[in-house]
Amino acid sequence: MPDFILAIDQGTTGSTVALVDSQGQLCASVNVEFAQVFPQPGWVEHQPEAIWTSIEKALAKLLRKKLCKPSDIAAVGITNQRETSVLWDRRSGEALHNAIVWQCRRTADFCDALRSAGHEKLVRERSGLVLDPYFSASKFRWLLREVPAAKRALKAGALAAGTMDSFLLWRLTGGEVHATDASNAARTSLMNLKTLDWDDELTQLFDVPRSILPEIRPSSGVFGHTRGVRGLPDGIPISGIAGDQQAALFGQACFTAGDAKCTFGTGSFIVMNTGGEQIASTSGLLTTVGWQLKNQDPVYALEGGAFVCGAAVQWLRDGLGLIKRASDIEALAATVPDHGGVEFVPALTGLGAPHWAADARGLITGLTRGSERGHIARATLDAMALQNVDILKCMEADLGKRMRPLRVDGGAAANDLLMQTQADYLGRKLVRPRIIETTVAGASYLAGLGVGLWRNSAEIKRIWQPEREFAVGITAPRRRKRLESWQTAIDQTLCR
Repeated sequence: MPDFILAIDQGTTGSTVALVDSQGQLCASVNVEFAQVFPQPGWVEHQPEAIWTSIEKALAKLLRKKLCKPSDIAAVGITNQRETSVLWDRRSGEALHNAIVWQCRRTADFCDALRSAGHEKLVRERSGLVLDPYFSASKFRWLLREVPAAKRALKAGALAAGTMDSFLLWRLTGGEVHATDASNAARTSLMNLKTLDWDDELTQLFDVPRSILPEIRPSSGVFGHTRGVRGLPDGIPISGIAGDQQAALFGQACFTAGDAKCTFGTGSFIVMNTGGEQIASTSGLLTTVGWQLKNQDPVYALEGGAFVCGAAVQWLRDGLGLIKRASDIEALAATVPDHGGVEFVPALTGLGAPHWAADARGLITGLTRGSERGHIARATLDAMALQNVDILKCMEADLGKRMRPLRVDGGAAANDLLMQTQADYLGRKLVRPRIIETTVAGASYLAGLGVGLWRNSAEIKRIWQPEREFAVGITAPRRRKRLESWQTAIDQTLCR
């Protein structure tokens, strides 16, 4: 039997294609970036064709490494930026408009109107989500109302809608399969958490026809087979799909209720496994599906996300020109002993959990004549950690107990200064795994389970190994003082 898995990690700023062996080890990965589209302030789009091209380019570069023959690939797994929404024509496969990205705030007024009309309780109870432009439903509605080609395709019965996993699955199978998994469907505001099916009242509320939505399936199992994909033989099963944060939770082997991980990516996202229990948050967090394995009940999770994490470093690089490479942030921040009173609230696309302030904007405060580039860099790393402290405090409040050591991953998890800062401000030990590309790992593990490469999660748990632990290194009074300064900056942001 072929014993390699091809994992596609379709992210917010680029697409990664990776090869994982039957021991669960990452053999190689290739990332190809694509352009971000900003039609106006607060709006963010992606070109679906540019995304597909980035995947084709990454796949071609990976195959040129000749680590295995294409025929040695046993399965394909997909993980993806969640909530990003796209419409396409079933006949041609052509996207009918740019995809609306999860960060986009264009539907904020509509979500406010639904909230004012008293619909938030229904949305929260059925989907586990708050009313916010972050989620897919209001994006689908906008596309359906504003894109003439979408109206024509809908009238002709040829319109398909989905998040990026569905779009990629359609392309990978040559247009044969229109499906999604429960973890991605849970992020649309249209799926009922109990039934794991599209909810009639929610689809009517957002005016999204069920007929254009994909079939919801478990996260592991054969969705379809490759057909017409450049560089790959036809017939490879696509057998694992999960949204990126749920894939990271699975890739971190967080299989026990109470296990949690934090992924430091474009945004930072903390997800905790709550087992078979749907915990309704009273602290501004989200109830969602972690994953569902074939013929098993779903695993639920609590989640909180900060919209801007690594993207803040990119802004320092591209917007302000303070650094040449994102990796330079650690050295620049280390040139000063602390933030020097400078605070940076990176609300560049609003504030996510637990504040849910779609109209919030970024704020830098506390500047003096003594402020240097290093203080802004340090304040940026601090902010990346402090946003997570706010989320984790809420998570502990919902749980009514202290959390276990937090597992960390994502590109910025390689930054030792940031990880130490996170442990210090959180007051909890962090554990970084040997494989920090846990979204890739999660997609691979789900795909491998889907074709029987691994029999169960216990076999996967043996693969996961820690690389380093970060113990708390500051006193409680110092932590309290730092959190108070941060809270003042957050209050200023919310009051503007």
